[in-house]
Amino acid sequence: MAPPQSPGLWHRALLVPSIPRRSRGQQSQEHWRPGGNLHRSLTESAPHYPDGWLPLLSAGPHSSPLWSVFAPSSPVPRCSGESEQLRACSQAPCPPEQPDPRALQCAAFDSQEFMGQLYQWEPFTEVQGSQRCELNCRPRGFRFYVRHTEKVQDGTLCQPGAPDICVAGRCLSPGCDGILGSGRRPDGCGVCGGDDSTCRLVSGNLTDRGGPLGYQKILLIPAGASRLWIAQLRPSSNYLALRGPGGRSIINGNWAVDPPGSYAAGGTVFRYSRPPREEGVGESLSAEGPTTQPVDVYMIFQEENPGVFYQYVISSPPPNLENPTPEPRLPQLQPEVLRGEPPPASVPRPARTPGTLQRQVRIPQMPAPPHPRTPLGSPAGYWKRVGHSECSASCGKGVWRPVFLCISRESGEELDERSCAVGTRPPASQEPCHGPPCPPYWEAGEWTSCSRSCGPGTQHRQLRCRQEFGGGGSSVPLERCGHLPRPNITQPCQLRLCGRWEVRSPWSQCSVRCGRGQRSRQVRCVGSNGDEVSEQECVSGPPRPPSREACDMGPCTTAWFHSDWSSKCSAECGTGIQRRSVVCLGSGETHGEGQEEAGAGATEQTCAPGSRPPDMRACSLGPCEVTWCWYTGPWAECSSECGSGTQRRDIICVSKLGTEFNVTSPSNCSHLPRPPALQPCQGQDCQDRWFSTPWSPCSRSCQGGMQTREVQCLTANQTLSIRCPPHLRPSRKRSCNSQPCSQRPDDQCKDSSPHCPLVVQARLCVYPYYTATCCRSCAHVLERSPPEPA
Repeated sequence: MAPPQSPGLWHRALLVPSIPRRSRGQQSQEHWRPGGNLHRSLTESAPHYPDGWLPLLSAGPHSSPLWSVFAPSSPVPRCSGESEQLRACSQAPCPPEQPDPRALQCAAFDSQEFMGQLYQWEPFTEVQGSQRCELNCRPRGFRFYVRHTEKVQDGTLCQPGAPDICVAGRCLSPGCDGILGSGRRPDGCGVCGGDDSTCRLVSGNLTDRGGPLGYQKILLIPAGASRLWIAQLRPSSNYLALRGPGGRSIINGNWAVDPPGSYAAGGTVFRYSRPPREEGVGESLSAEGPTTQPVDVYMIFQEENPGVFYQYVISSPPPNLENPTPEPRLPQLQPEVLRGEPPPASVPRPARTPGTLQRQVRIPQMPAPPHPRTPLGSPAGYWKRVGHSECSASCGKGVWRPVFLCISRESGEELDERSCAVGTRPPASQEPCHGPPCPPYWEAGEWTSCSRSCGPGTQHRQLRCRQEFGGGGSSVPLERCGHLPRPNITQPCQLRLCGRWEVRSPWSQCSVRCGRGQRSRQVRCVGSNGDEVSEQECVSGPPRPPSREACDMGPCTTAWFHSDWSSKCSAECGTGIQRRSVVCLGSGETHGEGQEEAGAGATEQTCAPGSRPPDMRACSLGPCEVTWCWYTGPWAECSSECGSGTQRRDIICVSKLGTEFNVTSPSNCSHLPRPPALQPCQGQDCQDRWFSTPWSPCSRSCQGGMQTREVQCLTANQTLSIRCPPHLRPSRKRSCNSQPCSQRPDDQCKDSSPHCPLVVQARLCVYPYYTATCCRSCAHVLERSPPEPA
């Protein structure tokens, strides 16, 4: 299958006067004009048809089968001058979703075997010279390429992104006159083919300090200006702004700062640049021109003008350009769209690449022949599916609808729709369809938030390569989109203007009366509305004005200086002391008594010692009287390690006379409220723990006895519990009085109480007190008692 033909160039025949026919050896001269229709003067004769045009004739081996040339009805004579003119059409860039013409030409070979195998072909443009107009393709995923045809279709770009166009296998560049291959270029002031003889350079520096804050017009750029350059001489908080005719804002209008980039204005494109402040370069506007309308340059003043340089080139006097004579318009056959209904006017016309043109032919629809009337009863025809509509997508996944026609039951021919029952017509529901894979395209994600809350910042976004297949779209390797212009993944941003420094108060008085000192003032950072903001928002602007600076009050004379007396007397009653500072001041420095600062020009010896003012004096607030007051000691520890307890402290009554304090009787303070000596306290949370009773008396006074006690596990509420740690349980028994008993009471062992018999009867000899008081009686008892088992 032959590759699809590019609709990049189209032909039309020119009616020319009859002149003698030129010989076959004579060659034609061709000039190609981009941006319009392709014109060609035919040098061969044709039959004469006085009443109109011939049927369609082929325009050449590379033309579209849907587009043809109508030959004139009279023989074409020989002409002098240009024999053929071609003009590219539709210079607008194609939308991203429209396939590339060169890619379509390569894809036409996907169904043809190459060396016994099918490949998916894509353009290979890494060639130079005459190879740029060959159809070089490489199979996707392989590292070789093949020249499928010697010439690409006319109108195909020589290389992606370049203005050059392939025509008859040659790569031609457009001149400024619109003719391909003419080689004409604009001179320095925009005159096509000029020699700079009419160019005049206009430049200067705008150094006025500027007016009030806000927009101020600084420059008018006239129409016809080229090579424009406007730049601030150094970075500042001011912004350049651009307005078109009628005051229409183009750049930095309506109190909003636009990001750096390209902006169309005055018939040209201005490039707005705002470098980072640390580069030390001011913002600028530039354009190649020429401008077709006057443009006004403004400055948004926020501080003093740093200076603005401007220059542009303009033709003076204006060049006398001769407009090219328009070619005579020829009668053309108006093509019609091959549809039953015209396309709706609301459908947007897709953008197209340079050198392309969408072509459609419409054939007038003939009325259907009349059909005989259908007899009463069953309808004469039935509904038959004969195909489907075109797929809604030329590539990837789409939908189509089935097409039903009314067919005669007798002859099988197509009938008018009224010959079939309307209610029995099947529904034309959408059905899925798909074509070949669509060309890959870049899909960009959402921009992130600006990296800075004020001033110039940066936004980022994710980028991936996608391709639509029959089953839908999916992400593919980034290499498949390598031949496409890669969208930016970062862009500058600015949410609002940053703050500016404002001096809020004038300078204060100097800190010294003579010599060198310091003075200060208030400096703050304010926003666009005048409210104080964080100083971080002023960092990117001009440096912070100083809030402190040195001041010189002139030379000092050495003399004694003193402060006021202290307002309080050192004693609350009786005689006390008041003080004040006395210094010897010289050369702007202040020195205390007996001290000297480094670098000081005056000392205590510099001032006259005999004239030194006193720095102390006696004072009295009246005689002292005895007063009493309660004094409290520190709180003791809580009485309970856990749970509720109490704390105690000492309270004493103290008498005060002047600076003397004495402890006195509490009755002297009875007229004063007594501070509490006891307060509740709370220890840590109580856990279940072991409680025990006191040890019982020892069962024997000698030779080993035994003591016992009760042990219980209690909660914090003093209730029985079983959650106490077993290993911490106290013992319930212990040995006691293990010393041996004496055989007989000696002379020292005697009873010293007449109640010893009762002590023996009450079994109180186990207690040490009674053992010592009734030694003899208890000794006999112990001798008779058997030893207690352990």
